[in-house]
Amino acid sequence: MEKDLSNHRENYQKDDLLEENTPENPIELFRDWFIVADQDDNVHEANAMNIATYGLDGFPKNRMVLLKKFTWEGFIFYTNYYSEKGLAIAEHPKVCLSFFWSGLEQQIIIKGAAEKLIENLSDGYFETRPEGSKLGAWASHQSEVINSRQSLDDQLKIYEEKFQGKEVPRPNYWGGFIVKPMSIEFWQGRPNRMHDRIRYTLQKDYIWKKERLAP
Repeated sequence: MEKDLSNHRENYQKDDLLEENTPENPIELFRDWFIVADQDDNVHEANAMNIATYGLDGFPKNRMVLLKKFTWEGFIFYTNYYSEKGLAIAEHPKVCLSFFWSGLEQQIIIKGAAEKLIENLSDGYFETRPEGSKLGAWASHQSEVINSRQSLDDQLKIYEEKFQGKEVPRPNYWGGFIVKPMSIEFWQGRPNRMHDRIRYTLQKDYIWKKERLAP
């Protein structure tokens, strides 16, 4: 099979990204861009982000997860700590996050180190989840090989019966990670592939260094 995609092109021209319009702290710029993306009808799930990890098999792997919170300190998401993703992070905590909002012709690339959240923060978020999602965290041993879809549904029924009429607690193998950024790159599409790229890099004195990169 062969399909030529060489004529698939877009001419990006929705906005620009100039140094004089950027703050000294990249979290402020992330906040401003995210608010716009989250309110744009053409952007579905603005908090969907790609996370790249270095796996125990020696290969990098990307997958989509949902950003659940961002603070001055970093970016928070939740997962099963025994999943392929969780085990990879435990072994190699340096990760890369990326957001791509095609409707705005923007992307953000974040390099940083992931750390487990303290348990009470994971508990607090877990309590806000719908009951079905709570039960799913118990029923699915994420990334493990299973016999069939039916076996997964059977596991869910077991926990539905076990916790019927009770508060569903957080499994101790499920919780949050916070990715503390070391560099954040903002990319704004421009005409003729002359895109704007501004990269912030955290220095030893905790001051962010801002640089323009060639597209």
